[in-house]
Amino acid sequence: MARILVLYYSAYGHVEAMARAVAEGATGAGATVDVKRVPELVPLEVAQASQYKLDQPAPVAAVAELADYDAIIVGTGTRFGRMSSQMANFLDQAGGLWARGALHGKVGAAFTSTATQHGGQETTLFSIITNLLHFGMVVVGLDYGHAGQMTLDEVTGGSPYGASTIAGGDGSRMPSENELQGARYQGRVVAETALKLHG
Repeated sequence: MARILVLYYSAYGHVEAMARAVAEGATGAGATVDVKRVPELVPLEVAQASQYKLDQPAPVAAVAELADYDAIIVGTGTRFGRMSSQMANFLDQAGGLWARGALHGKVGAAFTSTATQHGGQETTLFSIITNLLHFGMVVVGLDYGHAGQMTLDEVTGGSPYGASTIAGGDGSRMPSENELQGARYQGRVVAETALKLHG
């Protein structure tokens, strides 16, 4: 049985919802899944004033734990077309794991959220994927088995590089069912790949 970590950062709850869907897909494929978040770097008073979602039940991950998993699925909202500083800070601390090749051959994937349809989803996914490749991981995207990424019936996230959602400029739009289906699909494919490689 493959062990999978869904590792995320979510300021307003959009990526948190996607993380749960990714975990559902991976669990449904027979993997053991942990959902954990990276530490918040913003001072509490600033987070409260910005109405961050501070009641997330997922435990905070430790960098050393990354080596314990067969697959790591990383999700974060975009910050000007790249991953958030919270996620970048966490991954930057994995130099020791990188130096000893502790993540070589593990499966990796990415998912994200942006305010707008063209708000940097693909560049943010690539910023995560770049890290995963430097760690020596086998990257799994969101293949076209999830046909929902091609729909013209609604504005939706999703691309071959990973599942995604669109939050809206005021953050009021939560992930659609189509976007959650994409997240579940990607979680399932990651789990199936990890099971083949490590199961």
